[in-house]
Amino acid sequence: QAQLVESGGGLVQAGGSLRLSCAVSGRTFSTSAMGWFRQAPGKEREFVAAISSLSQKTYYADSVKGRYTISRDNAKNTVYLQMNSLKSDDTAVYYCAAGTKGYELTSADRVDDWGKGTLVTVSS
Repeated sequence: QAQLVESGGGLVQAGGSLRLSCAVSGRTFSTSAMGWFRQAPGKEREFVAAISSLSQKTYYADSVKGRYTISRDNAKNTVYLQMNSLKSDDTAVYYCAAGTKGYELTSADRVDDWGKGTLVTVSS
């Protein structure tokens, strides 16, 4: 059974940065498409960023493009989300997601496995 464990969330001031990590076990990481989603209070879970199995392709929501960077280290079975220039609207629980190679994780229905989430709070 796959396990995805996020870390790196916390409280940050607007304009600051955070780096989220997600350690994956129980599935073949190097052939998994990976992604990040987030859910703000009272809102639906939404796509944030995705990366293909060999990092050839990355995808971003328009709201984070130019500020966030997704990356992965297949040797460490870990995917990262570097978040810069954070805004109060970025406050949410951030979820790591894993899916099948070849399917870009740009929507929740493509996700096979979810992490439990890590809270990011941006104070203005």
